[in-house]
Amino acid sequence: MKKNIAVVMGGYSSEYKISLKSGQVVCDNLDKNKYNVFAVNIFKDKWVLVQNEIEYLINKHDFSATINNQKTTFDCVFNAIHGSPGEDGQLVSYFELLNIPHTSAPSYQMGLTFNKRDCLSVLKPYGIKMATSYYLNLGDSLNEQEIIDTVGLPCFVKANKAGSSFGITKVNKKQDLKQAIETSFKEDDEIIIESFLDGTEVSVGVITYKGEVKVLPITEIVSENDFFDYEAKYLGKSQEITPARISEKETERVNEVAKKVYTLLKMNGFSRSEYILIDGEPHMIEINTVPGLTTESILPQQANKAGISLEDLFGNAIEEALK
Repeated sequence: MKKNIAVVMGGYSSEYKISLKSGQVVCDNLDKNKYNVFAVNIFKDKWVLVQNEIEYLINKHDFSATINNQKTTFDCVFNAIHGSPGEDGQLVSYFELLNIPHTSAPSYQMGLTFNKRDCLSVLKPYGIKMATSYYLNLGDSLNEQEIIDTVGLPCFVKANKAGSSFGITKVNKKQDLKQAIETSFKEDDEIIIESFLDGTEVSVGVITYKGEVKVLPITEIVSENDFFDYEAKYLGKSQEITPARISEKETERVNEVAKKVYTLLKMNGFSRSEYILIDGEPHMIEINTVPGLTTESILPQQANKAGISLEDLFGNAIEEALK
């Protein structure tokens, strides 16, 4: 008997348009011989199942929908929501309360990894290298000289809980720092300011595949812009080279660190983490637990290089969740 799969997409953050694209790719590539696939759009003002351009309201009491007077429930949820509430643990907690399997990591891990400051703080005692950082909350007094003395220039000002490079600015001059901070506060009430790491940027996917932790081929990021910003990620202003043009020794080290991070954080499902390689040593930038899933996105490209089709990649995530 075919399983009912809800592919949730959209969300409450600036990333909702990207999420809708990811979710549609998942819907298009899941094996229809094995699964009944339902697209579910989740927005602040409505949760709806969309079928043949008709919207059916989701009953939030049990995450069901009534279609043609027949109640539809779901055996598993495929989470394709970037940002809140899909990537920060909120929605996953709801599914866990309802005892509905989902393709993401557990809710605590989702919340932890979505919070850049907390995640880096947890990993630091395990020897994971990272940039020097300075934390700032909305309402804190601003001491620009103290920030620069701590992290130096250039530096990156980032919204603590945001993705797709929303709320990130590279600051080269002291006089630009205040505006960058204001930009980040538009996305979140917590920010993280990090020292600039001058090295090769790489991105690596780690997934649970057929019961085992699998590191996918590494991608080298070469941005035409000052850094891997929104334009570079989504508007073609970068080269994403898979496999990365790094040495065998560097490849082994990135694989080792990426797998260690995934295991230390007790992850499952998808992850894609970013590192800057300096003198052969990976310095962690962040980890994403709902990475882009379109055909152009980095993790699907890496899976393809590993001989894993989109149908297999997405189907495996569901089978792992159903175990």
